Amino acid sequence: MTDLADVTGSSLVGAEDVTGTAGGTFQAYDPATGAALEPAFGECGPDEVVSATTLAWAAFGDYRRTTPEQRAAFLESIADEIEARASLLAERVIAETGLPAGRVAGETARTTGQLRMFAATLREGSWLQARIDPGDPSRSPLPKPDVRQRSVPLGPVAVFGASNFPLAFSVAGGDTASALAAGAPVVVKAHPSHPGTSEIVGRAIRAAVQKHDLPEGTFSLLQGTSNELGGALVADPRIRAVGFTGSRAGGLALVEIARRRAVPIPVYAEMSAVNPVFVLPGALADRAAAIGSAFVTSVTGSAGQLCTKPGLLFVIDGDGADALVDAAKAAVADVASVPMLSAGIAGAFEAATARTAGSDGVRPIGSGTADASIACTGTPTLYDVSGADFLAQPQLQQEMFGPASLVVRVADAGELVAITDTLEGQLTATVHADESDHGTARELFEHLELIAGRLILNGWPTGVEVGHAMVHGGPYPATSAPSTTSVGMRAIERFLRPVAYQDLPDDLLPTELRDDNVQHIFRRIDGRPE
Repeated sequence: MTDLADVTGSSLVGAEDVTGTAGGTFQAYDPATGAALEPAFGECGPDEVVSATTLAWAAFGDYRRTTPEQRAAFLESIADEIEARASLLAERVIAETGLPAGRVAGETARTTGQLRMFAATLREGSWLQARIDPGDPSRSPLPKPDVRQRSVPLGPVAVFGASNFPLAFSVAGGDTASALAAGAPVVVKAHPSHPGTSEIVGRAIRAAVQKHDLPEGTFSLLQGTSNELGGALVADPRIRAVGFTGSRAGGLALVEIARRRAVPIPVYAEMSAVNPVFVLPGALADRAAAIGSAFVTSVTGSAGQLCTKPGLLFVIDGDGADALVDAAKAAVADVASVPMLSAGIAGAFEAATARTAGSDGVRPIGSGTADASIACTGTPTLYDVSGADFLAQPQLQQEMFGPASLVVRVADAGELVAITDTLEGQLTATVHADESDHGTARELFEHLELIAGRLILNGWPTGVEVGHAMVHGGPYPATSAPSTTSVGMRAIERFLRPVAYQDLPDDLLPTELRDDNVQHIFRRIDGRPE
């Protein structure tokens, strides 16, 4: 077995290591130096897609019949296997992404932590949405049937690894963890920027599959750089749902492929957001400089490559706005360039900042220190613009994925509120307010809850806590499925659907719906908690 060995350049199709038959190879690159990293990976194609999805479909019947306790133990074993590879994993993640060691350690802990949290959720049982409406054969004028409901998995799920979270939104990230928790086998399309990281984590999952004697098709990992590979995976009739984190263009392409299938399937795509921040007058008067400095910290953390990075800050023009901007200018000047995740992301960032800088009325506030020695880099940069010019140019709402943001100076509080109705769907929206601002803040939140998945007061959107109440989602174009979340325990709901069972005797009912409730899960009887 090579599951505890170094990276081999393999894809993992069930229990087999494969090199890919589509022709050609690719390598990861160190974004700091531009050097190619060994080994080369073979490109997967349609043959590997068919092999992986056939195994996944064959595994589905047995895997979905595992008990919640069995799946919980499986998820905990994945977490254990990842931790057993922590040193090897850290070295490879840093080499492939340029992320600092502290960020890698934190993301590893988040990945294993959410696996264990889904395990605990499985044991608690409320995710099944078990409901029982007892029958009443004596009811008049018509007997009342006995109706019972639970949730069942959709079927095999395709998961696409994200570029900016090589662990927490990748091979064993939230999409994979929630799909496996639901009882769905998973086929992962690894992100080509960090194939070695993906292989290491893929081997950890495969080791857990084997430890628990699960069907080999419970998990597969496909490596490749082509859009055709991802398209073939989504189009395969054995795949029944898709989890994706990435660009709007990529997400919408997958949505369209899924829509054109003979039987369309849901695509849960988390795509793009600018995560607006609104600074109200009381907060501005009290702490403009502190807000300006903290704004830069949130914008430039992880080189601005977070989907919750604040890309717009709205403030009423005047002395307070000047103080905020002056503080932001001083703070960003102290920020040095760091490696971005890939040459493609660095190039897209350069194009996005050029688009913003070239728009009418946009002025540079300041920038950080450029470093030409870094192969894939983006200079931290801030701009400002008037509210009128912002409203006249829709392109200023487009995401600058990287360490840049735009301050919008509006005329008054009325324009601050009105501008919310012009914004696209967002993952987050933040308001900075003192007690004197609560009237305006209340009005703002009534508007913002219609366009954003998470509302924040006096904080910053970067940093997404994994828990039961978290929502990481939002209206289009932040996501393709506004009623769902990709972070938190409700993420499991994406890969389930409700089924009602009418007038089945106890011995034909699923275990969760039988009268004795031997699993002691949360249920509702006639709408009331049992």
